[in-house]
Amino acid sequence: MPAAPAQPQAGAPSVAGVPYRAALSMLATLFFMWGFISVINGTLLPHLRSVFELSYFETGLIESVWFIGYLLASIPAAKLIERIGYQRALTVGLSVMTLGSLGMILAAYLISYFVTVASLFVVSCGIALLQVAANPYVAVIGPPESAERRLTLVQAFNTTGDVLAILFGKYLILARTTAGTTAHGTQLTAEQRLADAQATQLPYLIVAIVLAALAVMIARAKLPALGSATSRVSSEARRGLSLFNHRNLILGCVGIALCVLAEIGVGSYFINFAAQPDVANLTQENAATYLTLFWGGMMVGRFAGAALMQRIAPERVLAVFALIAIAGSLVAVFATGPAAMYGLIVVGLGLSIMFPAIFALAIRGLGPLTEEGSGLLIMSIAGGALAAFQGKIGDAYGLHWGFLVTTACALYVLFYALWGCKVTNPVADAPAN
Repeated sequence: MPAAPAQPQAGAPSVAGVPYRAALSMLATLFFMWGFISVINGTLLPHLRSVFELSYFETGLIESVWFIGYLLASIPAAKLIERIGYQRALTVGLSVMTLGSLGMILAAYLISYFVTVASLFVVSCGIALLQVAANPYVAVIGPPESAERRLTLVQAFNTTGDVLAILFGKYLILARTTAGTTAHGTQLTAEQRLADAQATQLPYLIVAIVLAALAVMIARAKLPALGSATSRVSSEARRGLSLFNHRNLILGCVGIALCVLAEIGVGSYFINFAAQPDVANLTQENAATYLTLFWGGMMVGRFAGAALMQRIAPERVLAVFALIAIAGSLVAVFATGPAAMYGLIVVGLGLSIMFPAIFALAIRGLGPLTEEGSGLLIMSIAGGALAAFQGKIGDAYGLHWGFLVTTACALYVLFYALWGCKVTNPVADAPAN
C-alpha cells in the first residue's frame, strides 16, 4: 500500500518550527508545478483533437491514460519513498516529469499519437510520486483539527498553477496554431496539421527546463526535519486493524475519484463546449480565456474555503460548495448560449475545495492506519480516467449532456458531506518508530 507519513511524535517541532514552515513553502512550490503540468492538458487536448482528428472519446482516452498513471505508479512510488527517502523521491519524481516533457517534444516532431500518450503517462507517473507523500504530509504535519484548512490552503497554490497553465497554453499552443485561431469545425489541411503539431515543442521545452531546475533545487535543499516527520508507523501498531472499518475512508475514496472525474471532465471538454455555435461560438484560443475563469474560481474557492473552515465545520462548507457545483452543471446541461458556458465556470467554484476537504475528512480517526488510508485516497485519483466515458456521451448525444456526469459527482459529494464523512471506529494514534 502506498506509504504516507505518520502522525508526528508528541513534542516534535512540526507545527510552529521554522524548518516545517520552510518545508511547507517548498511543498507549495511542488503543488504549484504539478497543478500547472496537469492543467496544460486543458489546452493540449483540443489541440491534439484537431491534429490527430480524434473523436471526443479518443480525446478523453488521452486523459484516461494520464490518470491510469496514478493507479499504476502509487505502490512503486511508496516503495521508492521508503527506500530512498522523501527528499530524494521528490527529486526522482521531478526528473521523471522532465523526461516525459522531453518526450512531448519528440512526439511533436514525429507527430505521433502513441509517443504523445506515452510521454503524458510518464509525466503522470512522476506527479503520482510527488502526490503519494505530499498530500498526507500536509494533512498530518499540524494539529488534526486544522488539517482540512491547511490542506485546502496549500491546494490553492496548486490551482494557482492551474490558472497560469491555461494562459501558458493559450498563448504558446492555441494562439500559434491554425485550429486554435479558426472557427469551430474548420477542416485542416495536412500542412496545417503538421505545423500545428510542432507548436507544442517550445512550451514543453520551457516546462522541461523549469522542472529540471526545480529538481536540482530540491536535491540541494536542506530539509533534515522531513525525514523524521515522515517515518513509518510500526507494523505492530497496525496489526488487527482494518481500513474497511472506517466508513469515512471508504466513502471518501469514492468521493476523491468522483470529484477528480468532475474536475477533469469540465477542464478537458470546456474549450470544445464553449467553441460550439449554440453555446458561445468562440475560437479555441478565446475559449481558453474563459477556461482561466473556471480555474480561477477553483483558486478563489480554495482560499475562501480555507478561511471559512476557521469558523465553520469543514463538512458544512463542503456541502455548500457541492450545491454550487450541482447548480452550475445543471445550467450547463439545460441552458443555451453563453449562459451554459458561464454555468461551467461556476462549477469551478463548487469543485474547488472538494479534493482537499474530502481527503482530510477521510483520514480522520485512522490513527496508525493513516499511511494505508492516504495511499488508497491517492490511488483513487485514477477516477479521472473515467473522463473518456463522458466524451463517449458527448459523441453520442451532444457534449452538454456529458455534464450530467458532473452533476452526479457533485451529488455524491453532497451525500458524503452530510453523512458519509462521519467517523466510525476511531483509532488512537500510535507513536512512530
